[in-house]
Amino acid sequence: MTSTQAQGIPLASADDRGARRSGRARTTRHGSGVTLAVLAFAGLGASFMQTILIPIQGELPKLLNTTSDNTAWAITATLVAAAVCTPVAGRLGDMFGKRRIVMALLLLQAVGAILAALSNDVATLIVARALQGAVAGVIPLGISILRDVLPPQRLGSGIALVSATLGVGGALGLPLSAVVAENLDWHALFWAAAGIAVLAFIACAVFVPSSAQRSPGHIDIVGIAGLTLGLVGVLIAVSRGGNWGWGDARTLALLIGGTVVLLIWGPIELHVKDPLVDLRVSARGPVLLTNLASVAMGFALFASNVVLPQLLTLPRASGIGLGRTLTIAALIVAPSGLAMMVVSPVAGKVQHRWGAKQLLIIGAVILAFAYGLALLFHAEVWHILVVSVVLGVGVGFGYAAMPALIMQAVPAHATGAANGLNALMRSLGTTIAAAVTGAILAQSVTTVGGVTGPSESGFLLTLALAFAAAIVSIIIAAFIPSTRTGEDAIERS
Repeated sequence: MTSTQAQGIPLASADDRGARRSGRARTTRHGSGVTLAVLAFAGLGASFMQTILIPIQGELPKLLNTTSDNTAWAITATLVAAAVCTPVAGRLGDMFGKRRIVMALLLLQAVGAILAALSNDVATLIVARALQGAVAGVIPLGISILRDVLPPQRLGSGIALVSATLGVGGALGLPLSAVVAENLDWHALFWAAAGIAVLAFIACAVFVPSSAQRSPGHIDIVGIAGLTLGLVGVLIAVSRGGNWGWGDARTLALLIGGTVVLLIWGPIELHVKDPLVDLRVSARGPVLLTNLASVAMGFALFASNVVLPQLLTLPRASGIGLGRTLTIAALIVAPSGLAMMVVSPVAGKVQHRWGAKQLLIIGAVILAFAYGLALLFHAEVWHILVVSVVLGVGVGFGYAAMPALIMQAVPAHATGAANGLNALMRSLGTTIAAAVTGAILAQSVTTVGGVTGPSESGFLLTLALAFAAAIVSIIIAAFIPSTRTGEDAIERS
């Protein structure tokens, strides 16, 4: 008996396996390579939405005739919407069809992008960005579709490729957004995003097969409402606490209120027949440990997104900056995302040979090595470039391993919800990292050579915490129960 079976994790029924074979047969007619390419393209578009505003974030107050505190809500709205919609979309995908929900999310992205392209006030932009945030659920749903439609021998590399789009879209989107923002009206960014969403929608409708795999049940309205209220409270408090002050009444009220709602929500979900999140499945060893490792890896990844661009763009007079423009800095860190894409076939082979657990450990080790390098070498542009590439390799391995581990440990009919929750855990890690790194860098501000900015000690502390988070990922991953290696483990789970 395998360790997965020993823990009582339900294996797929004959109907489950028949549905997956049926889905794969349809994919053969459409072409599994085309299906994979379409899902990867949709993932790139979803990831692109996360960085689209960064090049113009500092200019938004002037462009919209408002305050920087108000424009910050355009970022917060996307973050909160992504966190809330991802697990909800995953569950709805299991119930009504993953392709159908992916297309619905792409439609929301298109509507949000068009609304943003037409906006000239901050309120409209915030609403538009919230709609766009919902598209974050496309990547975990796309990965879940792969389980239903790809042949086992291609599943590992397919998961790695779609997982890599999470970093590739952001890495490529940042310099592209910077170039567009510098040469065209900022609204052009959102017209481009709308075009990407429409193309992805049409491609999904034409080339992505509809799987017969379904999880019948009722929509858990109470569960959705509870999770939404709890996450909104906690995430707004964490993301805005640095601006409001951690002792501010608004921060404390939202943080405490959101936490209380989630604590009440948990026991209620345990007694719901068709819960939004199956907490009993989520509490099983492989799932719980994988999600905890995801939080740590999400924290580690975000630190690089904060530190490396600032090191590149701060003036040389600061004593630590490299004096590059935002566009050049974005191009220097872009190879990180490309590395994630390039190593995706390797990640698939490693998973097939040694298993997803070992792939996660290898990814976390590489991530820790990258931050070790960054702590020692960060004074030259090529230092940052090398660190970025190594980070991309580590994250590419780690992000490919996590959905594979989840799918090994849950029944086929719960794949969408389980992957959605795992994506939420990664998002939680990045949100915590944003708050922690923001507080550290804000407290370390100094003036050198007439330039005011974070000190070297603040950057080093942030990098050290990221290194520690990678080590935590290694430790947690080591305790994940071993299962069959490769795609066969997923096929039979």
